[in-house]
Amino acid sequence: MIAMQYSLALPADYDMKIIDRRIRDKGLLLDGFPNLTFKAYLRAARGDLGSHENLYAPFYVWDRAEGTSDFLCGPGFQTLANDFGWPSVSTWIVWQTSVAPEFREAKFATREILPIESHAPLEEIRRRDSDEARATVEGGDVLASVAGFEPTMWTRVRFRLWNKVPGMVPGRSVQTYRVGHVARGRPALG
Repeated sequence: MIAMQYSLALPADYDMKIIDRRIRDKGLLLDGFPNLTFKAYLRAARGDLGSHENLYAPFYVWDRAEGTSDFLCGPGFQTLANDFGWPSVSTWIVWQTSVAPEFREAKFATREILPIESHAPLEEIRRRDSDEARATVEGGDVLASVAGFEPTMWTRVRFRLWNKVPGMVPGRSVQTYRVGHVARGRPALG
């Protein structure tokens, strides 16, 4: 599995209703997309939920790399690039994804990026983060939880979909978003 996110920083005076309309109009287009576990359409407005800037920052979880490639090479991403420029796309190898049945009802999301220290015990970190991802969904307020890492800059990601405002304190490593829509893809067969 692969997690993916691009984050478009928008001007401070940008009318975020444009992003809300984009989510409303395009949100259903990825329902049933092959090899997609889910796409969370995320936005953050400057001053809301601790955000320092206006952002459009969808987060994806892919069952297979082919889904990621098909999307990035396809017309939907080309339209986004034409409208906003070609964004840098962050990717993470997924250790664990836990999803509650009602995950599409999420209203908020958090994404936390943490460094991995040089020569850290990766298997231990993977086990701990995977266990935490499972446990947070079993707790009730978290509707989906993703734990993963990327070995270029050696960082970990913790992504969560919430049914209420999360109790996390926004900071340098945590970004909180409002969820406009959660698309469910068509899982890979076999």
